[in-house]
Amino acid sequence: MTLAPALLLATAAGGEASVAHLLAALAAIFVGTKVLGELAQRFRQPAVLGELVAGVLLGGSVFGIVDASNPVISAMSEIGVILLLFEIGLETDVRSLMKVGGEATTVAMAGVILPFGAAMLATEALGLGHLPALVSGAALCATSVGISARVLSDLGMLDTTEGRVVLGAAVIDDIIGLVILAVVAGIVAGGSVSLSVVGRVAGVAVAFVVLAVVIGARVAPPLFRVAEKIRASGTLGLVAIAFAFLLGWLADMAGSAMIIGAFAGGVVLHDLPQAPELRESTTRIGSFFVPIFFASVGAAVNLRALMSGDALLVGGVLIVIGVAGKVLAGYVPWWFRGDKLLVGVAMVPRGEVGLIFAQMGLASGAINAGEFGAIMLMVLVTTFVTPPALGRRAVRVRRRAEDLGIDDLVAGASRSKET
Repeated sequence: MTLAPALLLATAAGGEASVAHLLAALAAIFVGTKVLGELAQRFRQPAVLGELVAGVLLGGSVFGIVDASNPVISAMSEIGVILLLFEIGLETDVRSLMKVGGEATTVAMAGVILPFGAAMLATEALGLGHLPALVSGAALCATSVGISARVLSDLGMLDTTEGRVVLGAAVIDDIIGLVILAVVAGIVAGGSVSLSVVGRVAGVAVAFVVLAVVIGARVAPPLFRVAEKIRASGTLGLVAIAFAFLLGWLADMAGSAMIIGAFAGGVVLHDLPQAPELRESTTRIGSFFVPIFFASVGAAVNLRALMSGDALLVGGVLIVIGVAGKVLAGYVPWWFRGDKLLVGVAMVPRGEVGLIFAQMGLASGAINAGEFGAIMLMVLVTTFVTPPALGRRAVRVRRRAEDLGIDDLVAGASRSKET
């Protein structure tokens, strides 16, 4: 849903009262995320942790100020993650990303296979049916690239070898996630899933990224040369945002994920002479929308659904599998000489992607409220433990690099040559 229709829907549903409530919710989000983000940093934790906590407090489980399912909040949240991935793409050198393509692909594949297989076996052993076990396993496959990328960016480690592996693996994870979501949705609906369907979904996602980068690299330079000649303030930044939104829309139309299109758009613009100004403009606009994304992820958490005994038992098992599976995936590319633990920890958060699987399963009747609570618990814990754990590991990696006299931004690349 685009923002304008969402605003019209909100106005039609409740007129000025709806708009007033939206303003109150946004005010609470901005104040809450900034205050708790700053508080988290004072305790040497990533700011995103405070933003997620703010979302939980503002959501229906505590104060009830922010409704993550509200169409306007949902639309703004979607814009937030699109801008976040566009920002990440602007910081990403595709040549550097391709250099770790083997490691990223291996981590992504292992990070899907290990938790999915273990979750299927464990949940069926606990008495869940085949369909709930399938939904649980599928929810464990995802990685919330937005959360890990934000933490690594805040720590200045997105451009290290480890950061590039995480980013590449998370993007591949999204492509795999699209395939799994299509398969699970087909099974839940009672239909048959063929190899042709799986191949089509995967092929479209991969082809879109390749075509977007190749064609965009030819279209973008003349487009931004023209935009640069327009003297109106902010023109370059707005054209860049429009470029990201267009690629996100095209990705959605092609059957892929909007965030993949936005990321591809950022990668295309990375080498332009105007790139520094584009980054500055995108960051300014993103400072409005990105906190809404993280707050809405937290607000979507239903603490009441986590309180049943079955939810706690199954959720605990899923947490162990979810953390262990992704961490072990970081060690699968044995030839990689960077910090494997940092890579594995960065792949742990499920965030909004895991919630999508859980909500799909509940809405279709594939899982009951208790099983939904178990998956929610897994999503909650993996999302919240990652920022502080990743922050602590990154500090250790940075200190080790400083002891060796290695610059932070090339620490990973330099360590790859060590020993």
